[in-house]
Amino acid sequence: MSRAKSFITVAAPLPAAFYRPSADVVARALLGHWLIRNTPDGPCGGAIVEAEAYLKDDPAAHAFNGETARNRVMWGPPGRAYVYFIYGNHWCVNAVCQPAGIAEAVLIRAIEPVMGVELMRARRSVSREHDLTNGPGKLCAAMDIDRDMNGVDLCDAKSPLFIARNPRLKSFMHERGPMTTTPRIGITKASALPLRFYLAGSPFVSRKTGRKK
Repeated sequence: MSRAKSFITVAAPLPAAFYRPSADVVARALLGHWLIRNTPDGPCGGAIVEAEAYLKDDPAAHAFNGETARNRVMWGPPGRAYVYFIYGNHWCVNAVCQPAGIAEAVLIRAIEPVMGVELMRARRSVSREHDLTNGPGKLCAAMDIDRDMNGVDLCDAKSPLFIARNPRLKSFMHERGPMTTTPRIGITKASALPLRFYLAGSPFVSRKTGRKK
């Protein structure tokens, strides 16, 4: 059995209830769990090591000015993927949080690859290993995440994209910790809010600054 397939055999999706709290709670809780992309060539993905929360009444959130065709997925139900295109060049993937009707989401900013690494390298050639998935656009390129993933159920292992419980979560968090909190990066509105969370011991974090938890 390949390493990727062996991971899949123990990859139990996180349930929809996991995503019902506020995005700032879910963002912390997602660290260490696996983002997995099912492809015709096999699964690929890895442990989430960096995430940002976007809340209701948050000027930086896409839903701040109300529901649109672009952000409709953010309004629920929880546990769905919200995928959008940014800067005319990159896809970004988010996990929708809160009960339907409350638009919040967690941007997945970086993963540490644990399965299907060669599949990801075929899509995104890099000279340094940590550059493969150390940013939201980079991980989407490496995992072939695009508009077709918008709205998919992250709680279904048969979905093209889902988030699975890491059975080694406690040890992974110990090895990659501590968790660090910083303001969000790459935005101008509400940029001072401490809503970015990452595992300081992972080399795949996009940028390391902030206070430890």
